[in-house]
Amino acid sequence: MSGTIEAKLEELGIALPEAAAPVAAYVPAVEQGGLLHISGQLPFDNGELMEGRLGEDRDVPYGQKAARACAIMLLAQIRKALGGLDRVERIVKLGVFVNSAPDFTDQAKVANGASELMQEVFGEPGRHARSAVGVAVLPLGVAVEIDAIVAVKDG
Repeated sequence: MSGTIEAKLEELGIALPEAAAPVAAYVPAVEQGGLLHISGQLPFDNGELMEGRLGEDRDVPYGQKAARACAIMLLAQIRKALGGLDRVERIVKLGVFVNSAPDFTDQAKVANGASELMQEVFGEPGRHARSAVGVAVLPLGVAVEIDAIVAVKDG
């Protein structure tokens, strides 16, 4: 499991957690046609879910931290699905869902917490297409949920 990307994570001081188990009737990852689709991941901080609604009881920095936590869990799922992170050819797209008050419009700023991490970890291949969408509620009351599409190298 050690490789170039694992070394980069160590350099950044990031220890990946165990990949979270699904909380409903789905699988965490599906590899098909050279793409790895990762189901939506929730944010954890020291084992605790990061809950709340942006623009109501949470601010942008909290949302960015939650988005980064989701990205870390995405990396854990990618590593588990591929047997390591060096098979990642490119992060193709992130879908970012932000639990938002009706007048909150900074979803893109929140999503940067995940996007910037992917770029730190993978460099240019970490730059991706993205959606950042405000929603009324997310599973378990979390502040952010993120899914991903990843291009993979033959392994």
